[in-house]
Amino acid sequence: MATDRLLLEGLQFFGHHGDVEAERALGGRVDVDVEIHTDLRPAGRSDQLVDAVDYVRCYEAVRHVVETRQHNLLETVAEEIAAALLADRRVDSVRVRVAKQPPIAGVFHRFAVMIERSRQDAGA
Repeated sequence: MATDRLLLEGLQFFGHHGDVEAERALGGRVDVDVEIHTDLRPAGRSDQLVDAVDYVRCYEAVRHVVETRQHNLLETVAEEIAAALLADRRVDSVRVRVAKQPPIAGVFHRFAVMIERSRQDAGA
């Protein structure tokens, strides 16, 4: 497994996720951080996008999951993001963090889940 990492940090989207109907109807901000484990040497040596995991495509894959789908749980959002990123054969594993500020009383910054998935987990 590669020790190199491609990081997509501080991604913010508007999604309709939550187990409360108001969250799904009104939507809210969803924050995502992604760590992609891949071998960066081919791209570093060639300086060609064809040899790289394209971070713009990764961003669009994450955006698609968060903005076009609707789930009750952040865990499901994270799993779908991980699966979308692992679809690229050059990606060995991913760490995905998904956070939101749910509509509950109390003082907190946000709630989040973090998962780690590898190609072996995906059965590939």
